[in-house]
This record gives sequence, structure tokens and C-alpha cells, in this order.
Amino acid sequence: MHLPLLSPTAPVRAASPLTRIGAVCAVLGGAVTALVVAGWRPLGDLDREVAAALHRRAVSEPGLVRVNRLLTDWLWDPWAFRALIGVVVVALWWRGARTLAAWVAATTLLSALAQQAVKSAVGRERPHWPDPVDTASYAAYPSGHAMTATVSCGLLVWLLYRSGAAPGARRAAVAAAAVSVLGVGLTRVYLGVHWPSDVLGGWLLGAALAAFSVYGYERWEAAAPGRRERGTRAGRSGG
Repeated sequence: MHLPLLSPTAPVRAASPLTRIGAVCAVLGGAVTALVVAGWRPLGDLDREVAAALHRRAVSEPGLVRVNRLLTDWLWDPWAFRALIGVVVVALWWRGARTLAAWVAATTLLSALAQQAVKSAVGRERPHWPDPVDTASYAAYPSGHAMTATVSCGLLVWLLYRSGAAPGARRAAVAAAAVSVLGVGLTRVYLGVHWPSDVLGGWLLGAALAAFSVYGYERWEAAAPGRRERGTRAGRSGG
């Protein structure tokens, strides 16, 4: 039985753009982190202005608040993304692509550990409102929702491209990933549990991690064509 998503068949693409994307996102993410740690006033003023404006809207829009809470607590919750990645990892392992499965699992675990480490190191307080519409615990920076969505969607789109899926399926996946990554970040600010720069930092750090992870695997695989796994060979034969 042929499972295209789980049987990578596409040729390895040039990886150099990934290093550039990863480097740019890492530098920008590091810059945002440094500005947050330094308490750079223009960034803090912008954060407060945007967050306050969105919070005023949220207080007056209880129906939209319920929709946003449903999205952020269920559809785009970090554990929902991790569960989806877990299903894909199990399927990859079952198909024989065990190194790829381990790589995806390790990247997901590294993302979770990295975001918690940065949260602890930065120790930024979340917004406080006299009339909150939602609550969240632990440090604010970076947004774990935004970072997890970025890493998870990046990995899933990469796996779909490796599968040789039809162009329509790839475009749909990219669109769904973009909506999820942007949407989850906006919900966190709208609900008043993150500053805008928390989300921006999560996006940038997540994109850097995903890009370097994909580059690392493709570089490892391209170094020795014999490293193609049984899942790949089975996909090519249609078995």
C-alpha cells in the first residue's frame, strides 16, 4: 500500500536557501530577544499600544473571544500540534523511515525545551488587565503557541513536499500552515495573554529552528545516497 505522505520520494533540494532563511530568522529572533531583555522603550510602547487596543476590542466582543479561545485552546493548542506530529512520527517509523521519524521527534522536543529555556531566562511578565478575557501562566516571551505552530507546520509542510504530493495538495497545505501560524499568534495577542513581540519572537525562533532542522536532515541524507531509508524505497516501488 502506498502512503505518499509517509514515503518521501522527491529529490533533495538545494539546501542553501534554508541556511539563509534560518540565519536571517535566528538573527532577527536574537535581536527581538535582546530588545525585550534590554527593555527597549520603543518596543515596549508599541507592545502596550497594540495590546491595549486589541484588548479593548476583545472586551466588547464576547462572541469573538469565545471563537478565539476555542481556536487557541483546541485547534491551535501546542499539544494539538505535538499530537499531530506524534501521529506522523509513528507512521514514519512504521513505514521504515526511522531516522526521519527520530529527527522530526527530536526537533519537536528541542523546540519545546528551547522555548521553556528562553522563557525562564527572559522572565518577561504577561500583560495584566483589570478585566481579562483569558488567562495564561508562566513567562510571556516567547509565545509557546506561536513557536510550536511554526516548527510543527514547517516540518509537516516539508514532509508533504518530500512525499511528491500533487501541487494542489502542497498549495493547500502551505495555505493551512500560514493561516495556523499567523492565526495562533493573533489569537494570543487578541486574548490579552501575550505582547506582540512575544509572538514575533516565537515566529522567528520557530522558523529558524525548523529551517536548520530541515537543512540538517537533507544535508545528512545527501551526503550518502545509501542513507535513503526503507520507507523511501517502499514508496518508490508502491509497496
